[in-house]
Amino acid sequence: MTPPPRILSTPAADTLIAQLTAAHGPLMFHQSGGCCDGSAPMCYPAGEFRVGGQDVLLGHIAGEVPVWIGAAQFEYWRHTQVTIDVVPGRGAGFSLEGPEGLRFIVRSRVFSDAEVDALDAAGEPARGE
Repeated sequence: MTPPPRILSTPAADTLIAQLTAAHGPLMFHQSGGCCDGSAPMCYPAGEFRVGGQDVLLGHIAGEVPVWIGAAQFEYWRHTQVTIDVVPGRGAGFSLEGPEGLRFIVRSRVFSDAEVDALDAAGEPARGE
């Protein structure tokens, strides 16, 4: 079995990402395990948020937009497929969608046993430097 993607995005999120890319250039996301705004996916201009060895690359959405997650949070979510979506509301203070009247959120589902086996066989995801 081919391993499933760890990260997906909805068409609505892809549309907003395209708008933000047009306004700000290449983007990146980071999902941490903090409280308040830290528990939301944060959208930044590429390279504005420095990723390191304690960050795990979940994959790419909307083409080439990387989505990173803190390693501690990844351990909690490693058995779930994460989907970035967008809903009306005020975004996080530092996330680019804030002024748009929308905010990114995450939705998730638990991988099946076969999917977990395929992911395990594929090896650990990449980490930041």
